Amino acid sequence: MSGLGDTEARESGVGNGRKVFGVFREFLRLGLVSFGGPVAHIGYFRRAIVERLGWMTEEEFSGWVALCQFLPGPASSQLGFCLGMQRGGVGGALAAFIGFTLPSAVVMAWLGMAMTRWDPASVAGVVHGLKWVAVAVVLHGVLGMGQRLCRDWIRAGVAIWVGVASLLWREAWVQPVLMGMAALAGRWGGASGMPAAPTVAFVGYGRSVGVACLCVYGLLVVGVGGLVGRGGEMIDGFSRAGGLVFGGGHVVLPLLERAVVGPGWVTSHDFLAGYGAAQAMPGPMFTLAAFLGARLPEPMGGALGAVACCLAVFLPGLLLVAGVMPFWQWWASGGKAGGMMAGVNAGVVGLLGAALWDPVWVGAVRGWQDAAIALVGFAALQSGRVPVLAVVAGCVAVGVLQR
Repeated sequence: MSGLGDTEARESGVGNGRKVFGVFREFLRLGLVSFGGPVAHIGYFRRAIVERLGWMTEEEFSGWVALCQFLPGPASSQLGFCLGMQRGGVGGALAAFIGFTLPSAVVMAWLGMAMTRWDPASVAGVVHGLKWVAVAVVLHGVLGMGQRLCRDWIRAGVAIWVGVASLLWREAWVQPVLMGMAALAGRWGGASGMPAAPTVAFVGYGRSVGVACLCVYGLLVVGVGGLVGRGGEMIDGFSRAGGLVFGGGHVVLPLLERAVVGPGWVTSHDFLAGYGAAQAMPGPMFTLAAFLGARLPEPMGGALGAVACCLAVFLPGLLLVAGVMPFWQWWASGGKAGGMMAGVNAGVVGLLGAALWDPVWVGAVRGWQDAAIALVGFAALQSGRVPVLAVVAGCVAVGVLQR
């Protein structure tokens, strides 16, 4: 019997190893093609994980999106971490993060070490083309999620209300408040008869590990690194920027600027150059930290600085979501969670719809020609016959030619 058990254990380990490798391979691909910022990343993730691979249902995917919308930190990286967790456990979560982050982090670190001057205007055509891609991807995702998650007037009303409210009140604290109100609207608005969505089908550890993760997160954002000197102060700045900001991407820029430009570690020109380069990169914009770490003065800078700063900006957000996940699993599995999750899922659609308008549409469309190009890209994605990479290449080519 023990021999049979050993064989089954080995086969289980091999099967999970294949899942982890599959997660890494898929998120590495996403890290190479996911342009447009965190909102667009949700669209890319949904198209790959839900539509193409079928690793989870629309409800499961939306539940993970909802969790990441509640929390500060790099939202798309946190979402990838959660998706990897459901597919392959802790190994899958780490594989998803590494795969999604690695391409842009390596390029940004190389730029920081190899280039002494980078003109953001030189990539303006590329960046504008990528903004059209973001319009197409996010519109495709909003329509797909809306059809599945807003099937009755209650959920459609919640989505519209959350979308309008998030456009009217742009403060960072509004987003989690709106999601909480959407949950209550779903619970009390007549959707409670719906079954609870299996939003967190698998978390590979218990609540005690979650508490430990939350404690480490608290230490990082409070700032204990300053006790060990100048390098620790630098790590503190990146940790607080990555662990306390809502909205990710562009929202983290003021905090990072204070962390490195204020003390004089990086010049304002270098900071803006790195920001310009980050806009042209796929994957998470938080990898700007790799560029800034590489530009730090010796002995903090170079490759070691790039790795340290990149880990510092991502780690708090990942620890936070890892700490909350077991409690989220416990809550979502409760018998009264069905209506609340229905409201939260509808709220996610509303948030994405609002982001589709501003900043995605507003930032990309300057006239009818821009609108036409973005809508052609959307039609290509909607057809299901054109790869995302082909849409990216086409939009970038047109953007470069227009300059």
